[in-house]
Amino acid sequence: MNFEKSCGAVIYRSIDENIEFLIVSHRNDGHWGFPKGHVEKNESEEQTARREVFEETGLRVNLIHGFRVPVEYLIKQETMKEVVYFLAQVQDETVNIEVDEIVDYKWSSFQNTKQIISYESSKVVLESALQIITKMHKSPMK
Repeated sequence: MNFEKSCGAVIYRSIDENIEFLIVSHRNDGHWGFPKGHVEKNESEEQTARREVFEETGLRVNLIHGFRVPVEYLIKQETMKEVVYFLAQVQDETVNIEVDEIVDYKWSSFQNTKQIISYESSKVVLESALQIITKMHKSPMK
């Protein structure tokens, strides 16, 4: 069995006490999800997540301590893939997508994001992220 590893981030911003999440449509299969990419040699998971977010969206993010959610799935008959997601808040909200990898992007509410993202595993990651964000902000988010 072959093994691949990627890292990425659930990116959010807070606007007037409303939380919005950034999702991207990946060029390779058109699915909606979170920015992510392959770990490079001698790179930590956190470094990979920050680099891939920047490469795909142009955003510099702050990773939130204490949120690390791994997801595993089979991508080919002989290849198991692990994607480790971190939670990130944006420093600058100007998105510049990498058109070779990303087709489109959206900022949207939790409910809209949950409806749009393609994979059930990503929905579980999103729900976990909202729990942490709600605790951090100590108020219900929309």
